[in-house]
Amino acid sequence: MLHYYDPNKSDPGTRGLNPDMDYGTPPSTSATLVSLSIDGTDISVPEGTSVLRAAALAGINIPKLCASDNLEAFGSCRLCAVAIEGRRGYPASCTTPVTEGMAVTTQNGKLAKLRRNVMELYISDHPLDCLTCPANGNCELQDVAGAVGLREVRYGFEGENHLDAEVDDSNPYFSFDPGKCIVCSRCVRACEEVQGTFALTIDGRGFDSRVSAGQNDPFMDSECVSCGACVQACPTATLMEKSVIDAGQPGHSVVTTCAYCGVGCSFKAEMKGGQLVRMVPYKGGEANHGHSCVKGRFAFGYATHKDRIREPMIRDSINDPWQVVSWGDAIGFAAKKLKATQARYGRESIGGITSSRCTNEETYLVQKLVRAAFGNNNTDTCARVCHSPTGFGLKTTMGESAGTQTFDSVMKADTIVVIGANPTDAHPVFASQMRRRLRQGAKLIVIDPRRIDLLKTPHGSTGIHLPLRPGTNVAMVNALAHVIVTEGLENTAFIESRCEPKQYHDWREFIAEERHSPEAVEAVTGVPAERVRQAARAYGEAGNSAIYYGLGVTEHSQGSTMVMGIANLAMATGNIGREGVGVNPLRGQNNVQGSCDMGSFPHELPGYQHVGDPAVRARFQEVWGVAIDDEPGLRIPNMFDAAIAGSFKALYVQGEDIAQSDPNTQHVEAALSALDCLIVQDIFLNETAKHAHVLLPGATFLEKNGTFTNAERRINRVRKVMAPVAGMEDWEVTMALSNALGYPMDYKHPSEIMDEIARLTPTFAGVSYDKLEKLGSIQWPCDEEHPEGTPTMHTLDFPIGKGRFAVTEYVASEEKSNRKFPLLLTTGRILSQYNVGAQTRRTANSQWHDEDVLEIHPSDAELRGIREGDWLGISSRVGQTVLRARISDRMLPGVVWTTFHHPGSGANVITTDSSDWATNCPEYKVTAVQVEKVSQPSAWQRHFEQFDQRQHQLLAPSASQTEPSDASALK
Repeated sequence: MLHYYDPNKSDPGTRGLNPDMDYGTPPSTSATLVSLSIDGTDISVPEGTSVLRAAALAGINIPKLCASDNLEAFGSCRLCAVAIEGRRGYPASCTTPVTEGMAVTTQNGKLAKLRRNVMELYISDHPLDCLTCPANGNCELQDVAGAVGLREVRYGFEGENHLDAEVDDSNPYFSFDPGKCIVCSRCVRACEEVQGTFALTIDGRGFDSRVSAGQNDPFMDSECVSCGACVQACPTATLMEKSVIDAGQPGHSVVTTCAYCGVGCSFKAEMKGGQLVRMVPYKGGEANHGHSCVKGRFAFGYATHKDRIREPMIRDSINDPWQVVSWGDAIGFAAKKLKATQARYGRESIGGITSSRCTNEETYLVQKLVRAAFGNNNTDTCARVCHSPTGFGLKTTMGESAGTQTFDSVMKADTIVVIGANPTDAHPVFASQMRRRLRQGAKLIVIDPRRIDLLKTPHGSTGIHLPLRPGTNVAMVNALAHVIVTEGLENTAFIESRCEPKQYHDWREFIAEERHSPEAVEAVTGVPAERVRQAARAYGEAGNSAIYYGLGVTEHSQGSTMVMGIANLAMATGNIGREGVGVNPLRGQNNVQGSCDMGSFPHELPGYQHVGDPAVRARFQEVWGVAIDDEPGLRIPNMFDAAIAGSFKALYVQGEDIAQSDPNTQHVEAALSALDCLIVQDIFLNETAKHAHVLLPGATFLEKNGTFTNAERRINRVRKVMAPVAGMEDWEVTMALSNALGYPMDYKHPSEIMDEIARLTPTFAGVSYDKLEKLGSIQWPCDEEHPEGTPTMHTLDFPIGKGRFAVTEYVASEEKSNRKFPLLLTTGRILSQYNVGAQTRRTANSQWHDEDVLEIHPSDAELRGIREGDWLGISSRVGQTVLRARISDRMLPGVVWTTFHHPGSGANVITTDSSDWATNCPEYKVTAVQVEKVSQPSAWQRHFEQFDQRQHQLLAPSASQTEPSDASALK
């Protein structure tokens, strides 16, 4: 007998199955087994499994059209009808659960006739254009017609039909042809059940039924977010990728990992020869389970964009034209510059910045290059400006610099707290999972100055929104904790067994003080005390409460304090160490977690091992064969200050655009201009590269092998899909530079780099490419104790023994509104764009967001005579920029909001260099500003446009042709 249940797995009936096969209905998680017979084959499956799925598990194919294993059973197409001994009629196998001793027949004469008749009705209103249809060869309708033996259609096409229905081509990525629709509702159900947007409906009844986006709107005008779930669900060519329509069906595929946000979705890159035709979310990916967003699914065109830097280039001055040279000459030129700089200014005069978009292996090599070849610890990463407080705060309280859970854990949460994050825009695939749990009844608490879309979850519970003033996070978390301890909501058993008693006692005395009560801090946060108490009770009284937070927590002057406050809250209520709870930072970029893990910070070697520890250094020195400096190096802000002061003179930047992404842009530009040698390794001439002396072509994720580590500590393989356009993967470039500097590196494949990482990093000790191929992915720590990884952290204890509560005194930000700057600016991201926009701006995603705008409350706009679309001058104490107005009530009066995806917008011209007290993470989220109507660009924007045009003119014509500056839109 076949058995399909493993009680040791969290997803019974799913592990070990073919991810490319559709089993018809979702798996059952019941631990009770049911035995039955299907066409004489005995099988045992979990109770609640459908007959359709049981048959598929037994290797028996039952025809189906409306069913899919990522959707709940629907039972509309009737093609999956079966005969069951002792029952009358022919029930749909998708909606019929198995029972003990059931005997099922899936094929006989009557069933065959029934299926042919049903199929004949479908085909009678479907164009018979298979030879010219873009789905030909990959069409479920076509396959099922063949499977049921349909050979003729008796009804003809003379009567009323839908064959001439107008095609909707409004979406840039897919076409909707209602003439080919069979109204199976799979697209509608996918939009509801998988994505959670509810953008699609079935309009009309009977023969007049049709799929409708919104109120019969074009797809682009509807609430559709272009995640692709409907396209993936469609069994015909009704919803079809335009890339497939243009190029034809792909011939082979490679499974890899998305290079956008920190969710780390797995995709099948489907190819036709060397051309990437489409990205299909991979059902075997444990971070996304076959779902996707508009970026990962469709926005891959940047990889072959005409702007790609395809050849190495050098120049002596940023006012000189670029010279195209060979790889050898470019590497030699860079090495000579670095050696000369150190000879003149000293060993500490150079440094490197690693990338959160590159692989673990590439990031590891850059920090190794700095420490072994440069001879210092002047290495840092973009995580400095986003999640460095996460590392500090979580390591201080719990002993590990990472989130505690899997994404799937949210499905067991009773209360979900989202602080300073907008998952539907920044982590959309995980947001869909959160929405699914909210529709099941979980409570939602959102702590954010701006109202986010998660609060609009259809059929979800009524969310509690705490719209606090920017900069008052710590006051808010202290108020929540005050309610927990004064209303008896602490988990004393957890505290006594898992936490240090002295630290707990000190914290409890502090937090119980009346000055931390919701009533006392109401004037600070601006949130009514009763609403804060309501939220605290919802968190403290729930069986399982989980916290998810983003840059709205970390990018503050008290970012580290706030992370510790969140950890305090979780430990005080015992919401640590099991599924459905935890403290979960939502990492912004694809490999922020990995870049931190790989030792990119100046004070830590890979695995968060401090450079000051002699035993740690000894292990690395033995393998690397070189002495390692025992003093921490310069952080990114220190590098900028030292460059302006004249003591820091050369910088190697791999895959980061610090000129656009870092705060106080004019300060950053001054620092870059002061360098004698700036080496940039990237795929485009970005804002940082415009200041460079050496420009080394980078490789996209499609052009390399390696691994990424997502926000849940999941290590996923990145597999090469196509050859690098410039001939070298990023790790090969770093290796060549190291060799030219005299420190030998000789890796043949990234797997060898991972082997070295595993040798030196305790949390990666059990990781290898062979194991990743076997398991699919691994969540660190992976070691002797956890040979297949650790999905849930801190189940029995903490790496530091017992949890350590931290006193979190609220200190008001120095950025305060006043008469000169009466508004507070905060920043965020939008769904269609990614980080600095270098990738997404070079795709059709710009049709949704072609410029950064300033959202301003109606009352603030009325006070200033501002109307929708007006040009607004935004001034802070460090600079001024100009953005178009968008009137919005998503923020309270006194707060304005913008994005930073377009370099010409100058969003970071006005953000200050105020930063977190512990980590120097910039305070992007609090900038005091004034807003007024203007009629021309700011002085900085005019300078930007001139500099941008000049640098494009200096770019070698054979190397790239770049898009015009988006600052020109201000004219």
